[in-house]
Amino acid sequence: MTDRTDHPDIRTLGELRAARVAHRTLREEIRENLLRTLAEGGDPWPGLHGLGRTVLPQLERALLAGHDVVLLGERGQGKTRLLRTLAGLLDEWSPAIEGSELNEHPLEPLTEASRRRILLEGDELPVVWRHRSERYVEKLATPDTSVADLIGDVDPMRVAEGRRLGDPETIHYGLVPRSHRGIVAINELPDLAERIQVAMLNVMEERDIQIRGYVLRLPLDVLVVATANPEDYTNRGRIITPLKDRFGAEIRTHYPLELEDEIAVIRQEAELIAEVPDTILETLARFTRLLRESSAVDQRSGVSARFAIAGAETVAAAALRRATIRGETEAVARMVDMETATDVLAGKIEFESGEEGRERAILDHLLRRATAETVRGRFRGIDLGPVVEAFDGRTTVSTGDDVSAQDFLAGLPELAAPDDLSAPDDGDDRAGTTYDEIAARLGATTPGQRASAIELALEGLYLAQKISKDADEGGTVYG
Repeated sequence: MTDRTDHPDIRTLGELRAARVAHRTLREEIRENLLRTLAEGGDPWPGLHGLGRTVLPQLERALLAGHDVVLLGERGQGKTRLLRTLAGLLDEWSPAIEGSELNEHPLEPLTEASRRRILLEGDELPVVWRHRSERYVEKLATPDTSVADLIGDVDPMRVAEGRRLGDPETIHYGLVPRSHRGIVAINELPDLAERIQVAMLNVMEERDIQIRGYVLRLPLDVLVVATANPEDYTNRGRIITPLKDRFGAEIRTHYPLELEDEIAVIRQEAELIAEVPDTILETLARFTRLLRESSAVDQRSGVSARFAIAGAETVAAAALRRATIRGETEAVARMVDMETATDVLAGKIEFESGEEGRERAILDHLLRRATAETVRGRFRGIDLGPVVEAFDGRTTVSTGDDVSAQDFLAGLPELAAPDDLSAPDDGDDRAGTTYDEIAARLGATTPGQRASAIELALEGLYLAQKISKDADEGGTVYG
């Protein structure tokens, strides 16, 4: 939507007719563009993960049928992002009558004023071109939204100029009429007061508008799409039954079903200011999914994808802070940074009423489970026995928010050679040891990446009760 090519060099109605530019309704335009994209094997929904087998086919069928659509789903399921991709199904450029308040097509005027202009100016009627991004309008529904905002109202200044009160030219049009030949997206539809929802009925079915007793037969060509949280029907508000009936399609969204899709969403949406290894993102994704399954969490509110996204950004920030303080040339996130993320993310989760006082314990428990699952998946087949043997009861390894990667690596105990675990230390650089297997398995090459990989392995050994761990405000000690 941001990449714009030059619009057609057509400036008048006469040139438009000479170029044989056909007029299509909005639904025909969306239908034909969607079918062409599908026939060419393209992706009409870029940036959406985990919905390809469920939500997107339903949405495609609704658009092909020409239906208005409401998306139902918990917070953070990508509903708004999905609606915004609809603009990509519009023609890149579309002609409109210059100066038209309702962006009317030159070949299909809507108001009496535009029809008079065509009679008077004929083929010299000026034409402008609108980019598809201008034909998508988004409105966040709030309780203070008025009929004037959405539909319109009488403009007292125009009446004061001497026009009759019933003159259509005295009307100041609202958001929906001004979106003629475009898409109107209403977020959190149940938050609209019921009397405002009533005002939408004629727009969506009869395609006319009523303003202060005046009925204007304007055959508006708009596609209305909306989002709602299912719980809003009984909590903050509800979608009135007649309006629900006006929507041709009601589609339920969901969180990503596959772990890979969850990770892809985090990687795509998070603005990371430091390197965050895939293992950290995987742990965050597993952590989020465990929260969605936990009986201690209020699942009616959901656990948004923003939880994991904010976690990844916080972990990256912790890594950058450490690198700056310790003078490191690279900033790489490690498992120790996950604890800082948990501290700031707790407020994004709504727990069941009986869990007061146990919130942090629940988060810590589920984070440990997520970490253990990541370790099992990543290090399967690697013998970590030599690492356990190196902790002989006196040896410890320290890490923490302010421990650099170099210091952490320098503090690791020497491992016996793999062919003879009892062999004495020969002073080499530990090439070929279990540490190298751990790093190689995760593709870690730099000191920061190696420290992150090995720290994950140590945390896994602790969770498997192979080594001990002592953590306080001063740092973490494995032993």
